[in-house]
Amino acid sequence: MKISSQENENRKLNLTPLIDVVFLLLIFFMVSTTFEKQAKLKIELPEASANPEVSQTQDLVISISQKGVFFVNNNELVNAKRQTLKSALQKVTEDARDMPVIIRADANAAHKYVVMAMDVLGNMGFESVSMATTQSSDDK
Repeated sequence: MKISSQENENRKLNLTPLIDVVFLLLIFFMVSTTFEKQAKLKIELPEASANPEVSQTQDLVISISQKGVFFVNNNELVNAKRQTLKSALQKVTEDARDMPVIIRADANAAHKYVVMAMDVLGNMGFESVSMATTQSSDDK
């Protein structure tokens, strides 16, 4: 039996299905792989309870908008200076420093405004200061 060289030349390996399988595996692994994000700075953030406590006394509410505009009990202040905030707080509270204070700051408000409000409250002698938060969507 003689095998012709012409038959050997016509036999070729078809690589198209192999390439298709390799590409499908590549796409599968790219889609199913998760990457871990590692932060350089480790910070332990405080948690907000899902069930907030309701106080029986009247609260003093300081609201800070995204642009840094201060509101004391829904009354807008003229500017965002320490002395203006201090004067407004003295007018509202008179000498009642045991009054609970809630700071409601916009999530996109500059950090300096929140720190300034907390600093003014601390210097005036307020001890019960809390931050207003919303329940995260992960807890639902």
